[in-house]
Amino acid sequence: MARSYEYFKEDIKKYLIDRFDLKSTILDVGAGEGTYYNLLGDYFKNIDAVEVFKPNIDNFRLNQKYRNVYWVNIKDFKYSKYDIIIFGDVIEHLDIKDAQKVLEYALKRCKEIIVAVPYQLKQGIEEDNVYEIHKQDDLTPEIMQERYPYLKLLYSNKEYGYYTKK
Repeated sequence: MARSYEYFKEDIKKYLIDRFDLKSTILDVGAGEGTYYNLLGDYFKNIDAVEVFKPNIDNFRLNQKYRNVYWVNIKDFKYSKYDIIIFGDVIEHLDIKDAQKVLEYALKRCKEIIVAVPYQLKQGIEEDNVYEIHKQDDLTPEIMQERYPYLKLLYSNKEYGYYTKK
């Protein structure tokens, strides 16, 4: 599913706009339909995207939204610094070790990280996209703390949580 829950989107927008200026650089990992560009693109102008599923790039015209779009698996993507890196509905699609490596790599390359995850959500292949499978369908705030101790909870409800750097 190239879409995300609507929970806390306006809160995240305010959180980032209050802390960063419009020249800040953003990497949106797992851009999907461009949710975070649609949310932040009126303010931030330097937003790049990573998307693993090529049809999303074409179907959602990501090249018309983002400054740069990288068609690559985040596990293989080497990049330099960004002010903000957003993992919106991404880490649940990676196994634990890969997610830890990807997040630890990102933490060294940003001022702020935003990680959004659904809690305890099983999901298989959707729209012929094998990358949609949830390899971590057991996530809860407690499990997030255990697996990713360098993140702190920012916003959450029973179904969804947003995390930032500690």
